[in-house]
Amino acid sequence: MVSEKLNDEHTPTDFIREMIHADNESEKYGGRVQTRFPPEPNGYLHIGHAKSICLNFGLAEEFGGVCNLRFDDTNPVTEDQNFVDGIIEDIQWLGFEPNDIRYASDYFEQLYQWAESLIEQDLAYVDDQDAETISEQRGGFTTPGVNSPFRDRTVDENLALFRGMRAGEYADGEKVLRAKIDMNHENMQMRDPVLYRIRREHHFRTGTDWIIFPTYDWAHGQGDAIEEVTHSICTLEFDSHRPLYDWCLANLDLPRDTPEQTEFARLNLTHTVTSKRKLKSLVEDGSVDGWDDPRMPTLRGMRRRGYPAEAIRTFMDHIGVAKSNSTHDIELLESFIRTHLNKTALRRMGVLRPLKVVITNWPEGHSDMREAINNPEDETAGTRQVPFSGELWIEQDDFALDPPPKYYRLTIGREVRLRAGYFITANDVVTDDDGNVVEVHCTYDPETAGGQAPDGRKVKATIHWVSAATAVDATVHLYDRLFTDSHPGSGDTDPLSSLNPNARETVHAKVEPALGEVSGGDVVQFERLGYFAVDPDDTSVFHRTVGLRDEWANIQKRRKNS
Repeated sequence: MVSEKLNDEHTPTDFIREMIHADNESEKYGGRVQTRFPPEPNGYLHIGHAKSICLNFGLAEEFGGVCNLRFDDTNPVTEDQNFVDGIIEDIQWLGFEPNDIRYASDYFEQLYQWAESLIEQDLAYVDDQDAETISEQRGGFTTPGVNSPFRDRTVDENLALFRGMRAGEYADGEKVLRAKIDMNHENMQMRDPVLYRIRREHHFRTGTDWIIFPTYDWAHGQGDAIEEVTHSICTLEFDSHRPLYDWCLANLDLPRDTPEQTEFARLNLTHTVTSKRKLKSLVEDGSVDGWDDPRMPTLRGMRRRGYPAEAIRTFMDHIGVAKSNSTHDIELLESFIRTHLNKTALRRMGVLRPLKVVITNWPEGHSDMREAINNPEDETAGTRQVPFSGELWIEQDDFALDPPPKYYRLTIGREVRLRAGYFITANDVVTDDDGNVVEVHCTYDPETAGGQAPDGRKVKATIHWVSAATAVDATVHLYDRLFTDSHPGSGDTDPLSSLNPNARETVHAKVEPALGEVSGGDVVQFERLGYFAVDPDDTSVFHRTVGLRDEWANIQKRRKNS
């Protein structure tokens, strides 16, 4: 039963779920729950959409209902089938399957007939003014609107003009259909909003069948009604549109109960921009490599970067549903990504900035295999054999010729442990003409195989490595914040003004042979370095998903101590 499920301690609760529970208790909508996710196919989905997806599909699942995917394809200028296909793919990747896939364009004829019904009730009229004049006449929050000089046209005249708009008798922008509500209404959305405009553009589904297109406000509520949506869940910016949503539905002869719109706070993250218009400009001006660039906050970009869908869903459950907008730290999202990958990702060794180590006492021609644990968090992951030889690659910063205080890694005369390998001691270096160390000469203790000394002596550092003889070359992309400002676009600033030109660094790495056998999309942990995703198109390329350091824990600690 729904009520039993809601009372389960593992089931989240919030004002929307409580509302639906009350509606079911009162038998509103006959106990039925139906939601929808209505994106416009003019771009790809981003992390903000993920919250709405998880909520709408999650509510349907929790209450035994259904959720449709409905494309708001009412603007032929910006919409495209590629976006439709990508949105469907992203929703499925996130873990949801729509009950049905619908389009606002499926309802164009019905919407048109209902618009004529408004005209017949003298609740809509054709206006000959241009968009700029209409906008000026709406006034402001402290200024009353001005009635259009065409507001008092007769019903017959409006019907004839509207039919002429559909028939192509007028130029684009020459006429619009407006609702006749109240030009002095305190809600600006109710000041005779535009319901239809003329646009001679090819529509990706209807072709040139229609040259008049409904606005979002006209198509949205009516689409909900046609599909028998019970609870229309929108983000908070649509709260001012709700009176118009209700007005449109109230003035139509509907055969069933009208849907109910409820708003919740959208997802805002630090260092993140989710405006599709701004993201599109990044793609078009070449600031990023496309909508699936791993620096982008799109679901496609996050998937390419290695974010697990399950971790995103868990994050959305954690932040919950609120009535007022707030901003979450992106480090919190990354903490959920890191926690999930810590449990699931196989461990491998990769060296991002290679420095050659030569073991001078290694037996000539000898080869060795070292056993390494695949995932200490998962015993079933087992172990692997890693080739070892007398020439290795280590990280440049794991050796210091002149070490700073509290530096415990490799330096002349110091012994360190090679992970799953041996103890080695640095004795000498080779430098280039500029004095840079290009090779470190070491000796190893053959009695320390596996990283343990039989005499019980301890070392203060363990470093990772890759055998030079079997190393695989890899290209690795390291990512920083796409926007340097923690709140890009705050105040009157353009969010793109804080675009980080150094958000990606590319290095040429040496990795162990097992990383030459991965599949596109796999995510592994480079030991001591972070989590890295294999590029889906080129398995020699890795994208750093997140580092190992839990920055969210550090943020919490600082806030607690401040």
